Amino acid sequence: MAMTAVARETVFALRRQIAKIEGTLPERLRAPVGAPLDADVSTDVTSNTDLTIVRRGIAAALPDAFLPTGVERLDAALSGGLPKAALSEIHGTQTRDAGAVAGFALSLASLILKRTPGLPVLWIGTTEIFREAGFPYARGLHASFGIEPEQLLFSEAPRLVDALWVAEEAARMTALAAVILEIRGNPRRLDLTATRRLHARAQGAGRPVFLLRQAAEPEPTAAPVRLIVASAPAAPRDTIAGPLAGSIGHPAFTLTIGKSRTALPGQFTLEWNPDERAFDERAGDERRGEERGRAKNPVSVVSLSGSGKDPAAASGAVLAFPAVGSPAAISPTAGDQPSRPQRAAHLGPRRAG
Repeated sequence: MAMTAVARETVFALRRQIAKIEGTLPERLRAPVGAPLDADVSTDVTSNTDLTIVRRGIAAALPDAFLPTGVERLDAALSGGLPKAALSEIHGTQTRDAGAVAGFALSLASLILKRTPGLPVLWIGTTEIFREAGFPYARGLHASFGIEPEQLLFSEAPRLVDALWVAEEAARMTALAAVILEIRGNPRRLDLTATRRLHARAQGAGRPVFLLRQAAEPEPTAAPVRLIVASAPAAPRDTIAGPLAGSIGHPAFTLTIGKSRTALPGQFTLEWNPDERAFDERAGDERRGEERGRAKNPVSVVSLSGSGKDPAAASGAVLAFPAVGSPAAISPTAGDQPSRPQRAAHLGPRRAG
């Protein structure tokens, strides 16, 4: 009987280690009576004490292990939300999505600061990324996200290797509510080894690290979750009488689950409510209704003429000046042509002041 108990404990420990390494889907493992549990595996408080939920090496029964977004379908797809003690990737496939990616990261920071008030958030980036994407607006931080300017710290590094070093040192600090590392493109130094180090630091400190990838392609990393974020059209504002035509509502994001160890790929349209400091999911029927409304009431691209009798000509390829070598350019009778050679406006020097 003693040998049987020892064998069961050994097999159970091996199964837990395999679940950590391979990252299998959530499964219930029956722990033998009296078997010691690791620090990262706990018993399910809602079931019997001999049942343990193993979820990618994280105890799924811990109530504070995840950051819920507040959107039921998204949190259900992510098995509770984003992991709080882990590295999470937030991608923007194009440079024009930099604002949406930064806004989504600030929304997550707002949710985190609700749970850990008084702690700052450190935003790390290279000189290149801050010149390209810019810095968040201080007044907008409080108005849209409830974040005081002194709660958001910035660290501008001249090189990527310096930014990675700062991120690793900051990720192990419990004095920070979260760490945001913003990187542009797919640099070689940001490889699987570098992301493993960031993920390990986040797990040790119990703090989230968000890796913002601007204009980047997906590649293997140690992050358990990868979200692809892009801007979405804003819906009209809701009033007592209904949607206000021609108005601009809350900022919206198109969120795609590009990688998750426990969720299938999916796409969501989220709206950030700056008054409630919370996410709302836009229903599919609302999106289809907006598309139908735009189809029924198209906006005229070319306005009518001044007299209002004849419509303006259809838009097309219009040149301000005739091309060089055309008959109109060389004809001496063209009285409406300029007397000296002209060149396109976009070729002239920009105004320096």
